[in-house]
Amino acid sequence: MKTAYLAHSDGLAHVTPPGHPEQVARLQVIATALSGARQEGLLREEAPEAPDAEIRRCHPQAYLDRIAAAIPQAGWAALDGDTHLSPGSLEAARRGVGGCLRAVDMVLSGEAANAFVAMRPPGHHAEAETPMGFCLFGNAAIAAKYALDHHGLSRVAVVDFDVHHGNGTQALLWDDPRALFVSTHQMPLFPGTGARAECGAHGQVLNLPLPQGSDGMAMRQAVEDAILPALEAHQPELLILSAGFDAHRADPLAGLDWETEDFAWITDRLCAAAGTLCGGRVVSTLEGGYDLAALAASVAAHVDVLMQRSAR
Repeated sequence: MKTAYLAHSDGLAHVTPPGHPEQVARLQVIATALSGARQEGLLREEAPEAPDAEIRRCHPQAYLDRIAAAIPQAGWAALDGDTHLSPGSLEAARRGVGGCLRAVDMVLSGEAANAFVAMRPPGHHAEAETPMGFCLFGNAAIAAKYALDHHGLSRVAVVDFDVHHGNGTQALLWDDPRALFVSTHQMPLFPGTGARAECGAHGQVLNLPLPQGSDGMAMRQAVEDAILPALEAHQPELLILSAGFDAHRADPLAGLDWETEDFAWITDRLCAAAGTLCGGRVVSTLEGGYDLAALAASVAAHVDVLMQRSAR
């Protein structure tokens, strides 16, 4: 089996104001990084649009209607100081959710060994009724709920290694004992959540904040000492990755010092755990990463590991 790669040109239609770090070029450099020789190892598919019924697994209809009503006919509409809408934003966001759902279908059916969803806007900051941090819909959380409720899984895990805490994913999964949420992130940093004391309604949330300036070795220790034991204890039937690449030392929005090789390492360790626990079933969805060269290199390293694991 191959690694599924889900993307769509609608991701380029979510246009942010000039100078905004969450820009169209992010998907363009990823597409280039995953072309050429890597193309042979990928099962490419267009990300479909998710209908309201699927997005309502985490967001009420009133919120969906409010986002739709805020879409401008031209230019931009600001939802907050960081989060903007353009005429193509809703379709892009729907395909971000839809790509994750299709990836879950492909991996659970055995059509693909694992999957990477390269869509934007990202999702892990979106709360049930609050867009924030560049995010509109909780892609990873919706995918987790879909795997549990549509596919009938008993347990899933979401591991978020974006440099910013996934407050939205945490909030959307807070009350669900079937969903383990684990996050490594810089702290203090936006959005200000992610303390170790935030443990979920059923003790199924694990936050591992890292201090500014810490490098990949600190992350590796957190993985070995805390994340892998948490996965072992939870016994997930599917592993979802919120794959942010803004912990890279070159990223302009934060202050961790990971190298490209660290993203390959964490991907490999998590895929190895998935191989033991859930038949290697991994769905990865793009979150942050705002230095374009570092993003391209780190995504390539991440997907290379997924492809290597899918070929075993």
